[in-house]
Amino acid sequence: MSVETLLSNRSTENRSARAWLMVAASMFAVAWGGNEFTPLLVMYRIDHGYSPVMVDFFLFAYVVGIVPALLLGGPLSDRLGRRPIMLPAPFIAIAGSTLLAFGADSAAVLIVGRILCGIALGIGMAVGGSWVKELSAAPWDPDATEGSGARRAAMSLTAGFALGAGFAGVLAQWAPLPSALAYVLHIVITVLAGVALWRAPETRGAQPKTERRRLIDDLKIPSAGHRRFLYVVVPLAPWVFGAASVGYAVIPALMTGHSGNAPVAFSAFLCVVALACGFAIQSLGRKIDTNSSARGAVVALVFLVIGMAAAALVASTLTVAAAIVAAAILGCGYGMALVSGLLEIQRIAGPDDLAGLTAVFYSITYIGFAVPAVLAMLSESIPALSYTATLLFGSAAAAACLVLVLFKSRSHLPADESAMVKAG
Repeated sequence: MSVETLLSNRSTENRSARAWLMVAASMFAVAWGGNEFTPLLVMYRIDHGYSPVMVDFFLFAYVVGIVPALLLGGPLSDRLGRRPIMLPAPFIAIAGSTLLAFGADSAAVLIVGRILCGIALGIGMAVGGSWVKELSAAPWDPDATEGSGARRAAMSLTAGFALGAGFAGVLAQWAPLPSALAYVLHIVITVLAGVALWRAPETRGAQPKTERRRLIDDLKIPSAGHRRFLYVVVPLAPWVFGAASVGYAVIPALMTGHSGNAPVAFSAFLCVVALACGFAIQSLGRKIDTNSSARGAVVALVFLVIGMAAAALVASTLTVAAAIVAAAILGCGYGMALVSGLLEIQRIAGPDDLAGLTAVFYSITYIGFAVPAVLAMLSESIPALSYTATLLFGSAAAAACLVLVLFKSRSHLPADESAMVKAG
């Protein structure tokens, strides 16, 4: 074999091994668009006069786009292939950011923009996550270790969430056009990511029409009834974004009058702290997680019990140091909950419903984004019910989930079930 041929083959292998990056870039971009809005919640309250409940509803509104996109996108990509479902996601995100850039004074426009960003993010999470997982294994990346796909997907999302929030907060606090410039930056980044996505190789071709089942049958996810999913993943999942939303939405709102003369930047800083801690712990996820128990989920819930209690302390003391520490602990809980949940999903799911079960998992995680709106409504309607009390209740609820996951930690392990089937 000639030197030229050897170098050409090696170059091709390197491109194949890096193919997951083309998809991860779009996951990063849609996550950026999903979370750049969060540190601006303070700006919308101060500069545009929206009430706390309305602002928290803006935060939750994109769940209306995320959940259908998750539940439909995953099974449709199993049916039609990853590319045709994932390719529109960056351009839907661009449309969402365009509306947000020009709609700061219209609640209706902001809600529609958030929904579009949610649709893009839902597609990116369900379809992009499955695509990255498949590109992180042979024949595309034979040197990747077990669990690389879950970690790469989780870290791509978390990096996008963190940098989107950080840049948006800084630009809104100190740059011109505070209500628009952050969204313009996101549009530029997403165009670049969308171009890269077109080069990503397909990993799951469309099913022949003669072999396709009814669409309603494709939307059924048999592994969602797996006992491991019900007893370990479901108690964990809502805390993924429950923790995140407390860390970078509830705490910044509480600290608005106690963070100096840069409340928007401080809000962004707390977002970055929480998500940077989440990103860091995700890189350790493979060492913490194990196939023989729910150790990863247990570690996540321990962080969450402590983090919710720390958030309650912030509500009672309103000190900057306590806010930073609480955001960091909640960020660790978020990051470990996300990566351990995805690793459990990849162990449970069959080859034909990985994207579908991933979509179900993410749909449950986004229940957590209702937390800020619920807390705001409770504080307005029941003045005696303080944020301190409700956050302590959250800590107790996380502890209850921890007890359940501990009790079921070694039960219904997919590896054990597969061994029993083979033995039988």
